[in-house]
Amino acid sequence: MYHTSKDEVPRRLRNGLTSFFLLDRNSNVDHVDHEAASNLAVTWVEVEPGAAQIPHHHAPEQIYVIVQGSGLMRVGEETQQVTAGELVFIPPHAVHGLQNNGADVLIYVSAATPPFDLTEAYDRGQLQAQRYLEESGG
Repeated sequence: MYHTSKDEVPRRLRNGLTSFFLLDRNSNVDHVDHEAASNLAVTWVEVEPGAAQIPHHHAPEQIYVIVQGSGLMRVGEETQQVTAGELVFIPPHAVHGLQNNGADVLIYVSAATPPFDLTEAYDRGQLQAQRYLEESGG
């Protein structure tokens, strides 16, 4: 069994968005079948009020499960308010981003398959945050 917590994994913090890399290609899964473990990337993300992801895209399809709070989710040309308990499906290559337009911290869990190197994508600027999404008028 692979078991970890957000307190034990690599993380990145930029402009009000903290990403915890729960599972990706670089995870230490010695006791788990590496081939099976390489099929999924999972991230826990905390977004401060007023912060937002820069709209971005990537090849893997992805889901966001909103755990706490609410925000404005963009997928392609569509923008919609999302709240705790909801799931958003993001097709491959669709431009997407999430803005916390609420008063509390927004938390979501993201899963993508096939996985990509979360650390590398974040460090090259693809998964950074900004204070507002200019394209959504925020």
